Amino acid sequence: MTTMDTPVPVDTGTMTVLAPGTQTTVQDLAGRGGLWDVGVPPSGAWDDLSFALANAAVGNPPGAAGLEAVLTGPVLRFGRRVTVCLTGAAFQATVDGRPLRPGVVTTVAPGSVVDLGRCAGPGMRACLAVGGGIAVPEVFGSRATFLLGGFGGLGGRALAAGDVLPLGRTENLVAPADVASLLPRLGTEWTVRVLAGPHGAPEYLAEDAAADLLAAAWTVDHRADRTGVRLSGPAPRWARRDGGEAGLHPSNIHDSAYPVGGIMLSGDTPVVVGPDGPSLGGFVVPFTVIRADRWMFAQARPGDTVRLVVVSPEEAEGINAERAALLADPRAAVAAGFERGLAGLPAPAPVRPAPRPELLREHGLLRIRPATGTAPALVMSRAGDHHLLVEAGPAELDLRVRVWVHLLAESLRRSRTGGVTEIVEGVRSLLVQVDPARLPLARLAGLLDELAGEVADPAGVTLEVREVTLPIAFDHPAAHEAMARYARSVRPDAPWCPDNVEFIRRINDLADRDEVFRIVADATYLVIGLGDVYLGAPVALPIDPRHRLVTTKYDPARTWTPQNAVGIGGVYLCVYGMEGPGGYQLVGRTVPVWRHVPGSGERPWLLRQFDRLRFSPVTPAELADLRADIRSGRSALHTRPATFSLSEVDELEARHGEEITRFRGRRQAAFEAERERWHQR
Repeated sequence: MTTMDTPVPVDTGTMTVLAPGTQTTVQDLAGRGGLWDVGVPPSGAWDDLSFALANAAVGNPPGAAGLEAVLTGPVLRFGRRVTVCLTGAAFQATVDGRPLRPGVVTTVAPGSVVDLGRCAGPGMRACLAVGGGIAVPEVFGSRATFLLGGFGGLGGRALAAGDVLPLGRTENLVAPADVASLLPRLGTEWTVRVLAGPHGAPEYLAEDAAADLLAAAWTVDHRADRTGVRLSGPAPRWARRDGGEAGLHPSNIHDSAYPVGGIMLSGDTPVVVGPDGPSLGGFVVPFTVIRADRWMFAQARPGDTVRLVVVSPEEAEGINAERAALLADPRAAVAAGFERGLAGLPAPAPVRPAPRPELLREHGLLRIRPATGTAPALVMSRAGDHHLLVEAGPAELDLRVRVWVHLLAESLRRSRTGGVTEIVEGVRSLLVQVDPARLPLARLAGLLDELAGEVADPAGVTLEVREVTLPIAFDHPAAHEAMARYARSVRPDAPWCPDNVEFIRRINDLADRDEVFRIVADATYLVIGLGDVYLGAPVALPIDPRHRLVTTKYDPARTWTPQNAVGIGGVYLCVYGMEGPGGYQLVGRTVPVWRHVPGSGERPWLLRQFDRLRFSPVTPAELADLRADIRSGRSALHTRPATFSLSEVDELEARHGEEITRFRGRRQAAFEAERERWHQR
């Protein structure tokens, strides 16, 4: 292993990591796109402003990869003459022991050592751009590292001492230019501009509750990383007692996709979705951070103060346009003596403005389409400045609506509309991401209105699907380890502690824990969402209403969940695609649902929309062998051709109507009793 005191051979065209820092990763500006619908986040630079300025300073094209460091930066030795630029919180950086000023382009001689130093504050992330960029291979169209997924960058991981990274070619780069005068001022108090919506009052939040959230001074929680930044402050005031079949807490909704920068209310805790955040989940989103301000959450340290300021869509468009113009030609901005504090760059915290109730009242509403024939009513809302959220029908579970949403999504895909960059299906929703310069959200809403009028009656549609049988080890030790960690370090008094299965039994009025396992094993689940907890993870619903157990999601969420844990949240079941946070009540563990084999050309997500899932119980030891076989490619998921149509559900409800009614009534009574116990705690 290489250290700072050990001589190393000089190798041209590379840089060697002498010390890795706390967590240093290769990132690029845009990240990866087109896979949000299967749970692959964009990743890319969290502080995209500082990163873009560093790249521009050394003359790189916008797509060049660089480094992002957290808290303590790396120590690097360069094998060729390079130009570098540091930005972000890199205030203690040196080259061969001499200070390296942020924003100033510096030429580094072969064999010289650059030490990014500590990000001691203000701010907590540093960016390094090198002329020519870092030439690691692209994975799914990007060099960005996705740590939780284990791909991109250098082997999908943070840098380690002794790593050698290839550098890109330097011919045809534009002339370097210092950008020190353009760097954002970092501090401990942050004023972040947001757009209202897509969720708000009176459906989810109490009247004036959104204004309360704007009036609060939030504190950045220690649980803040690239997946999301938790904020501590007052509990939201809710307009309802629970989320019904979506979950016990009023923040729970039927799974809907998140935009990066969306501020979801995970229980009573706001969480700002980061570039490595989940694409699909079941929480209310009352505000979305505008693109020009998302970088602030990369630099906000635990304990810093955050205030939210609502702006209009027109104001957000102007701020984002000014930011884009700055990054398109930073040299012109420097030459013109660009003054920090103008729109598009951070300024000192202003006096708190009025909450602007007219912006909160409509929470991003763009268009309403009444129900017609077999088409449900549609509400189209802004989910930030470059996402549109379509919500179909009432806020309740309806498989007819789910199939109708799928047909609408397929119609939009077939249209090949220019400017559409992501399409993510939810349970009763559709999130569409656009390039707003090519496709304004208002125009997209009009197109979706037209397409909605042409969607076929879902009752007459038969979907060609697969039946997939997954092994499951109930009461798996890894699931219990996740429960135990939560009880030790997060919330020992939660009603689902110490045993999630006992909580499921109690809230569904079942005789014993084994009955929970029996129902899961007897059920046939329908996959109605992918990427619920990353990487092809399914959110699935029992086709037979008698198998629809109901729970609530953790509040606050777990910080750790084992890969391929199986859980139930609301009325839905999920298989976790990878290790990470989570909130579903855990019942066991299964085999991988994601297998990425670089260079194979195989699609890594193993499940598909509307697959029928069955579970076959096995022991933990048997599961270990099956998991190894799937990971290695020695075996595949057990599948066979199948179909699904809504008539199957209609027939079940007609044949077993009385039994289904009794099951739902008993479940609802137990649900309400549990809710009362919870409120009395």
